[in-house]
Amino acid sequence: MATARGLRFLLTLGRWRRILGVVLQSRALAFLVPGVTQIDNRSDFLGKKPHRKHPGILQLPHVRLPQALTNTAQVLLVESAMPNVEMQVQALTNYLWSRHLPVEPEELQRRAIHLEKKFSENQDLSQTEEKLRGAVLHALRKTTYHWQELSYNEELSLVYMAARLDGGFAAVSRAFHEIQTRIPEFKPQTLMDFGSGTGSVTWAAHSTWGQSLREYMCVDSSAAMLHLAEKLLKGGSETGAPYVPGVFFRQFLPVSPKVQFDVVVSAFALSELPSKADRTEVVQTLWRKTSHFLVLVENGTKAGHRLLMDARDLVLKGKEKLPSDPRPGFVFAPCPHELPCPQLTASKPLACSFSQAYHPIPFSWNKKPKEEKFSMLILARGSPEEVNRWPRITQPILKRPRHVHCHLCCPDGHMQHAVITARRHGRDLYRCARVSSWGDLLPVITPSEFPLSPAQDPPEN
Repeated sequence: MATARGLRFLLTLGRWRRILGVVLQSRALAFLVPGVTQIDNRSDFLGKKPHRKHPGILQLPHVRLPQALTNTAQVLLVESAMPNVEMQVQALTNYLWSRHLPVEPEELQRRAIHLEKKFSENQDLSQTEEKLRGAVLHALRKTTYHWQELSYNEELSLVYMAARLDGGFAAVSRAFHEIQTRIPEFKPQTLMDFGSGTGSVTWAAHSTWGQSLREYMCVDSSAAMLHLAEKLLKGGSETGAPYVPGVFFRQFLPVSPKVQFDVVVSAFALSELPSKADRTEVVQTLWRKTSHFLVLVENGTKAGHRLLMDARDLVLKGKEKLPSDPRPGFVFAPCPHELPCPQLTASKPLACSFSQAYHPIPFSWNKKPKEEKFSMLILARGSPEEVNRWPRITQPILKRPRHVHCHLCCPDGHMQHAVITARRHGRDLYRCARVSSWGDLLPVITPSEFPLSPAQDPPEN
């Protein structure tokens, strides 16, 4: 009897030890499909901060334009006395958002050959070559997107200001906030803005690094846009003192290869270029002008995201080395890797985009808070080992009772759908995930950094 009792005790004790081991292990490790992830405690990442302020938090509260800029924009629009301003603003907003990339000549030729072959097979052989060519051209006109270059005169520049000044400011502010939050010691002194338009980048940079920036170079091919941007800086007058000092305006990029800027920006400008060859030349030039960060921002659409990924590949695969700056480039944000974008290689490609809340310029039609949906790419010179490579949250967090759904882009180049609970993943990771938002980083070590163990408990379904 004693022996049986002792045996039962040992079996029970062994079972409890195994259960306790699994519980302790599940608190230390986080199971994220398809691998294992651990909370990144290598540098005491929380310290004395609460979970809601963990270092992966990059969200910005509602962005608001500087009051001086808001006042000037309202005055200039009233003084213009343009008829049907609201309708023009809405039409331009819809057009810019729905805009596709121009069709390349090679693609147009490929489509024409395909249509010619199709019509030749389906129609009477007696048709003339002229009729066949006419049918092909007619089909191309009906099925091909007609991209048109916008020519910004004085009136269209004002409409663009009313439509895009505040949203553009919000998107660029979020991109600058990423750099400032992750590298607070970075204090740029010079900035160049390609396709500067109404100057929203200058205002956003001044709001972020106004204490250190000494020179802003604004480059735009439209003289009307440059004139409007200068008036916005001077409170609407021609001769007033500029609100932001050290701003220079040019219609062409600086020629000298030796001239570099701490921060180079192109916001919603690559989509204004008529061909891939033009975009390639501009991106290469902008990268040569970059000494620290190249910030690219476009609409949060598939077309905008594809533009940024083309620019990313161009810089990362580029063989060009500057004698004055041989440092390689790497992706600072949003990708935690230099591998192919998993959003583009998915069976149903999606745009990698983010959302920034902002208070619009309070025109009569424009008083409620808005959300700017945009795609961004921040490239940096140096080594990727210099920054944290935590997974990026790519969709809105889904908070449910006692668990959280996170969609992550991970350093191994894959997308993961993580269902995080306190029981399985530990209190720290669960609370960090619950207070995170779309666009934040989740402070975890991913499978590529943490060796797998065959003894680990399988993840929950």
